[in-house]
Amino acid sequence: MIIGIIGSGAMGAGIAQVVASAGHTVRLLDQNTQALQRAGKSIQGSLDKLAEKDKLTVEMAAAIFARLHLTEDISSFADCELVLEAVVEDLGVKQQLFREVEMLVSETCLLASNTSSLSIASIAAACQKPERFIGIHFFNPAPIMQLVEVIPAVQTRAGLAEQVRDLVQSWGKLPVLTKDTPGFIVNRVARPFYGEAIRMLEEGLADMATIDWAMTELGGFRMGPFALMDFIGHDVNYRVTESVFTSFFFDPRYKPSFTQKRLFEAGYYGRKSGRGFYSYAADAALPEPTRDEALGRQVLYRILAMLINEAVDALALNVASQQDLELAMTKGVNYPKGLLAWADELGPATVLATLDSLYEEYHEDRYRASPLLRRMVKAGHTFFQHEPAGNH
Repeated sequence: MIIGIIGSGAMGAGIAQVVASAGHTVRLLDQNTQALQRAGKSIQGSLDKLAEKDKLTVEMAAAIFARLHLTEDISSFADCELVLEAVVEDLGVKQQLFREVEMLVSETCLLASNTSSLSIASIAAACQKPERFIGIHFFNPAPIMQLVEVIPAVQTRAGLAEQVRDLVQSWGKLPVLTKDTPGFIVNRVARPFYGEAIRMLEEGLADMATIDWAMTELGGFRMGPFALMDFIGHDVNYRVTESVFTSFFFDPRYKPSFTQKRLFEAGYYGRKSGRGFYSYAADAALPEPTRDEALGRQVLYRILAMLINEAVDALALNVASQQDLELAMTKGVNYPKGLLAWADELGPATVLATLDSLYEEYHEDRYRASPLLRRMVKAGHTFFQHEPAGNH
């Protein structure tokens, strides 16, 4: 299979490495010569490291790189069977790109976007044959992260999502199917991890270091929300939050915070700029958390209740299956447990009581419990009778 990748940034280069490693001929396109050369060196370096660690033989690494063809000429895509874009998150740019691609490729060539925040239907609408269009959303870094979200648009022909899911699986990835809704699975369900942490900081309930400590030491998350936002970059994380909020018709559950907006406006993007919630100057000392377990549990359960509620609501609205929701959060953002399984462990009634208590205190719609959660508690049901497949 000949696959064309448009955009040679970190994501495009990573995807190119994945599909070339799976045995496909890859054409990596960028009209920026320097960016294309950097991508080639990056992929070569990544393969060399894998060979040094004996995860590949030198011959295998050379064969993978030989399948990669760097190009600045979009006409070289004429014989591609799949074209996937990984360019800037701008709807107009993506739509114009696929108008050009459709003039070159065959009628059977599949078209796909790696967008993380734009509607697949809106990009597909620019195509003459939107029924062959689909979302294939990788996570960064693509060669390492296992999860891939497969997102059919309303125009996508029946059966194509399953076909693409099987193809992605053949690349050694873990695909999940999700509806074309804002944030898909991961960027939708994960919003409270950031938003509720900032809300508690703004209220003075706990400082950043204490909230991060509670989530990592008591909750088992790999990174706390403030460290993670700084790692992702506020230029990325804030924009995704703002996009999801706008796309959900300004639902208060996804409301961005002025605290993060001010960091974004100031250019304090986090690690990449040397300052975010924390300072990353060479002489900066990380603040010490208040290791108060009672306070830590309060922080953990408040964020956890919000995350669980978001997962339950996504299930209620058929955004994805139970198994794919669990898989997405454990493999896409490395949560220590699937959120529905975690709800069962805590008890759905406990989660509901936490949310109702917050709603009673604030009378804000951000704390409204999912009707499905309320029905589960009323019926005395749990989400799983056994351990879900996503946690094996």
